[in-house]
Amino acid sequence: MTIRLTEIWVGIFVAAGLAALFMLAMKVSNLSSYSQDGGYEITARFEDISGLKVRSAVTMAGVRIGRVTAIGFDKDTFEAVVTMTVEGDYNTLPKDTSASIYTAGLLGEKYVGLEPGGDETNMQQGDRIKLTQGSMVLEKLIGQFISRFLDSDKEAKN
Repeated sequence: MTIRLTEIWVGIFVAAGLAALFMLAMKVSNLSSYSQDGGYEITARFEDISGLKVRSAVTMAGVRIGRVTAIGFDKDTFEAVVTMTVEGDYNTLPKDTSASIYTAGLLGEKYVGLEPGGDETNMQQGDRIKLTQGSMVLEKLIGQFISRFLDSDKEAKN
């Protein structure tokens, strides 16, 4: 009888461990907080969105107010089109809000940061953010630095 009781306790312990791992996976993947209840979609066009992914955070003043729901490419303008869902609680974003892509930390994940404008009318379902700033790509910055360094070195020799 004690062997049977031990097996039951081991089974309960394993089930609790699997449930804990499942909850951890949901928390890390941001699926638990991903809902579209009462929100509205807005779009923005960027020249470069390197590293931005679907379900990346959309923040304002450091507070997550939504998620990136889709990423596409416009063949006519050669720009990335980012569709974001903003939670319904934040329905007072001014029409002239700007969007930038930032990196959390030096090598962290990318997210969209919104800056409010001064317009008195608010954004609504399907509106587009016109003022955007794309992602800063570390490789491009290093390449520009090296290029300028080599150019200044050539000028010094002449």
